[in-house]
Amino acid sequence: MVTATNVEATAVNTIGWLSSGSRSIVVPVYQRQYRWDIGACEQLLSDIRAVADLDDSRMHFLGSVLSSSGAEGQDLVLIDGQQRLTTLMLLAAALQHTVRGHDDDLAASLTRLLVSPSDPTRTRLRPHRAWAEKFEAVVFAQAENGIGSRFADNYSFFRSQISLAEAPRIWRGLQKLEHVAITLGPGANAQQIFESLNSTGEPLRDHELIHNYVLMGLSHAEQREIEEGFWLPLEENTGEAIAAFWRHYLVQRTGREIAPGQRAVYDVFRQLFPRLDIHALREVAEEWRVYSELYRTLLSPRTHADPALASRLAGLSTFGSALHPLLLRALYDHRRGATSDDELRDTLQLAETLSFRRAVVSVSMDRIVPRLCRARDEGHEALREAIARVTPSDERIRVALKFSPLPHPTFVLARLAGLDSAEGYDVDHIAPVVPGEAWTGGDGRVWAALSEDEQNSHRALSETLGNLALLEEERAATVFDAGFPAKRDAYAGSRVPQTREIADTAVWNTAAVSARSAHLADAVVRTWARPDLGPIDDDGLTPILDAVRRRGWPRGWQREWSYVEYRGEHWEVPDARYLFNRIFKRLWADARPAVVAFSERNGGPVYTEASWTGDWDALDEGHHLYMGWDYSYMLGAVQGVLEEAGIAPEVFVKYSYIGEAMQEIAGR
Repeated sequence: MVTATNVEATAVNTIGWLSSGSRSIVVPVYQRQYRWDIGACEQLLSDIRAVADLDDSRMHFLGSVLSSSGAEGQDLVLIDGQQRLTTLMLLAAALQHTVRGHDDDLAASLTRLLVSPSDPTRTRLRPHRAWAEKFEAVVFAQAENGIGSRFADNYSFFRSQISLAEAPRIWRGLQKLEHVAITLGPGANAQQIFESLNSTGEPLRDHELIHNYVLMGLSHAEQREIEEGFWLPLEENTGEAIAAFWRHYLVQRTGREIAPGQRAVYDVFRQLFPRLDIHALREVAEEWRVYSELYRTLLSPRTHADPALASRLAGLSTFGSALHPLLLRALYDHRRGATSDDELRDTLQLAETLSFRRAVVSVSMDRIVPRLCRARDEGHEALREAIARVTPSDERIRVALKFSPLPHPTFVLARLAGLDSAEGYDVDHIAPVVPGEAWTGGDGRVWAALSEDEQNSHRALSETLGNLALLEEERAATVFDAGFPAKRDAYAGSRVPQTREIADTAVWNTAAVSARSAHLADAVVRTWARPDLGPIDDDGLTPILDAVRRRGWPRGWQREWSYVEYRGEHWEVPDARYLFNRIFKRLWADARPAVVAFSERNGGPVYTEASWTGDWDALDEGHHLYMGWDYSYMLGAVQGVLEEAGIAPEVFVKYSYIGEAMQEIAGR
């Protein structure tokens, strides 16, 4: 028979194993915090009740518990199983406190399970000392010291569920728990076994795996040094965002995207730090600690010592955490003196401009941040150019502001007004989102008297920039849902210049909304100015006037585009022929004089009769659109008629994979 020399595994009764001997069970410093919730406790209690009601031959298997031990009499060091054993101890404490004074024998058995045989003031299970005091306070019924901890919450659940009458049943179930006790010798690879045991079931989170990986191979003294000097400060700085911190740190460090998935962040960490002895750890852990302090600033930007930078960081926080890898690197380089104050301020301004403009046109930040981090490695000018390439143009911003809901309106309007904070202000919809029947725009007509088309037009523009005003809270409360004449009086006394300007408008209708959107758009593109540093490839959208005309009908033309954006609308239009038909029909309804003028000047494509055999489509009873042109003509006609109507800058195409390949072939 072949036996293992460094691993001993034995099936044991869990309560007997926990209660026997004089050794305590110690949770090492590299272990994750206790995080079982009440739902998990409820499932455990249900399992215990179920097995208690079965015959004596039926047991409940808890899995494996991994520990290591030294010489005889030394404590067991718990490598895996902390969550289960801690919860069992809390249940046992609740049971002991329930039967105390009523069943002395059971209370004594539970005391042997809970209390260290060598020190009656300590528990047998000894958690990480950062939270051991709270655990022991709960076990010893010093509830006032344990309040506010997960230990207290779960203990309280068990107490609420276990009555004195049910105590024997719960104890019977506890005694029917079994697990495999795996004890490692000095030659075993604890981390490898730990990872194998946690490869199924509820996985450890990435930052927990990183924690274990960093500390597992160190001596106890070295573990305490790294844990207390670096890891605990890092946890304090990042809090619940520790997982995001590690992802953002690694993205900026590697300049590569980290694909979503279990252990993805941990795997990148191990690739970046394949060996971490104590000497390497002391250097790199200091870097982690500094980055965590900077991350805390990103989480609470108003804590930054420089008020101007605090304001800029607070503005950036409006847009979420997508740019945190880049911002972390910028703040780190500034702290160590690698970049100047001006460069940091410029980076933050560019980052805000990028975030805002992409939010305005509803383009995500996905997959662009790693390349910005790589550009940052090449210097500030390289970063400016990289940001400029993925920042939407002024033309796209103007179109989106005119037709699409304004993102983060409070932030935007406060910035335009020159306010450091929007505290004390509300965003007021000049024409309410859902007007009452008596609402009026000041032209003598009430909402109920407007046509359905007029009402729909108002609704379509209700969340756009032109229909939003920043107003003092006390004023906003008095004019909410009021007609425009009443609002105009309130706006006249506002401290916000852009709001006071509205009082000069006599009537509030869709034309007034569009005019104000266009006016404020000028201020927007100045406030969030895109650097003029070359072409834009923000999301592959191409202005219709720059779309490529092709001879004949080249291979792949039927799937050249993924979609078309028409004045803020998303059209599933794959080719020039389809777009030609849709544009002319849309403009025949919306801008007929432009179509007539263009067609008269160019000899088509709109005719009063279908005068020859071919592919025609009727625009109305007396006008027909000829569909028999070639690719180049159709696209040229689309571009020309859109220019005639004055809306060509508001239309874009998104080339598909096939379309991109067509362009590459054409460029050879």
